[in-house]
Amino acid sequence: MKSYLAAAIQMTSLPDLEKNLVQAEELIDLAVRRGAELISLPENFSFMGEEEDKIAQAEAIGLQSEKFLKTMALRFQVTILGGGFPVPTESGKVYNTCLLVDPNGKELARYKKVHLFDVNVPDGITYRESNTVKAGEDWPQVYVSPELGTLGLSVCYDVRFPEMYRYLSQKGADVLFVPAAFTAYTGKDHWKVLLQARAIENTCYAIAPAQTGRHYGRRQTHGHAMIVDPWGVVLADAGEEPGVAIAEINPDRLEQVRRQMPSLQHRVFL
Repeated sequence: MKSYLAAAIQMTSLPDLEKNLVQAEELIDLAVRRGAELISLPENFSFMGEEEDKIAQAEAIGLQSEKFLKTMALRFQVTILGGGFPVPTESGKVYNTCLLVDPNGKELARYKKVHLFDVNVPDGITYRESNTVKAGEDWPQVYVSPELGTLGLSVCYDVRFPEMYRYLSQKGADVLFVPAAFTAYTGKDHWKVLLQARAIENTCYAIAPAQTGRHYGRRQTHGHAMIVDPWGVVLADAGEEPGVAIAEINPDRLEQVRRQMPSLQHRVFL
């Protein structure tokens, strides 16, 4: 593993596939020009609209999202994580799918979101992700990269389930991806502290691309795409506007924190 720059992209995705992909390409280009070698896009990067519209367009969204990720990775010669897009299932629902692609446009890892956001948020909005999304049934994957480290995949609401990240750290993860479309209401209180907790307790970097602003109807997201180091220090925060959070992933820092705070070696209940 070497030192390198990683980017967590922040978008305001809309119910318009083509516009979203144009926005994503512009931000990927910006990240590459700033030196990023590992680039991550948020959950719902290619489409964020009403659930019935997502289902109606799911096949096209899924195919174009995957093609886009592979094309961008190959064009810019970087590794890219697409943080979440719908892939149709035989049941009529979709998998909320996270895809990691290498600079040759080759798929490295795929994760289907396990924890679905069925929540009555205190601001009066109810979310029922399970109405249109089928939960994945497999533990998330890690991908071992000699240059970028061991990368662990997750999506958004997963961040509230620490056992999932403990599993990834047991598999050797150095970097935890948490692409998200966190609600504005819950994000202001929970987003940063949850990311810091997952990074600290697993002594890993956390890379969290995010959605921000108003997308459709009353749907509004928190923003603050960020990169957190293994000590819990926020290295980069994209704020509330579309943009890019970029920070160094440093193996020496990782080793230093794990040496100073060897908590993973002190676990009693495995």
